[in-house]
Amino acid sequence: MVSSSLASTLLGLLALSPTALSLRPSPGCGKTPSLVTSSSTTTPLRITSNNKQREFFVRLPPNYNSSTPHRVIFTLHALGGTAQQVIAGQGGYLPYYGLPPLANSSSTPTVFIVPNGLNNGWQNTNGEDVTFLRSVLSTVESDLCIDQDLRFSTGFSYGAAMSYSLACSLGKEIRAVAALSGNPQISGCAAGSEAVAYYGQHGTTDNVLPLAQARQMRDRFLRNNGCAAGQAEPAVPAAGSQRKVKTVYGGCLPDKPVVFVVFDGGHVPTPREPGESETFAHRETWEFFRQFT
Repeated sequence: MVSSSLASTLLGLLALSPTALSLRPSPGCGKTPSLVTSSSTTTPLRITSNNKQREFFVRLPPNYNSSTPHRVIFTLHALGGTAQQVIAGQGGYLPYYGLPPLANSSSTPTVFIVPNGLNNGWQNTNGEDVTFLRSVLSTVESDLCIDQDLRFSTGFSYGAAMSYSLACSLGKEIRAVAALSGNPQISGCAAGSEAVAYYGQHGTTDNVLPLAQARQMRDRFLRNNGCAAGQAEPAVPAAGSQRKVKTVYGGCLPDKPVVFVVFDGGHVPTPREPGESETFAHRETWEFFRQFT
């Protein structure tokens, strides 16, 4: 139950900006956290799911406030990776996929959840990883003040496939996903009929998970999100150009956009265009996510 003082604060803020605040604060709003601390970025939290002990890490924003509903973002590692690599920005990753510096400038603070997959992957056998991540959400939202309308997921490769799987299985519970070089089969897609805001990104010369598979993922949400039928496949960037082609699809439900970026390159989480000192992946992901707050 939300305290009367917290409810008054929420209503007051809503009156100032009708689209800035969710009406679904989590059970942790107004509570002093008893589970998540500042050390949860380096010391794993553990729960039992499907009779297996699973672990995850949580990064709180600076000056966490239990009276403010926070955005929450899963950042999921690739096959062979670990949550610790995502946190540290090792093994080809940017820390938390490069999102915290961008999120810190937002009026809606962000909590990052970084889980470890089984056997360094997200096989999601019989849906067990969906069950695990749903349990993680419930655990975190009972302890922290989370905006339950602002749940997101991103990841590269297997992490992209698992983000896609979450969009399929938790369509009514996930606001948007950003799938970076994923595949529709390796983590599966149970249900998969709900509209979810979808950002996809993939390389033209990806010989690990081919571009055609990313298009299948995109096409599911073009259908689910009511986007205009018959839109032509956009041209890909020229070979050797290192450029990207970004397509924002038309006719989608107003709050369920679909964006697809194809870049000249392979199976990499941090592609760059010529002359850029850093990847565009985190900027495009954040541009997509932040429109919902």
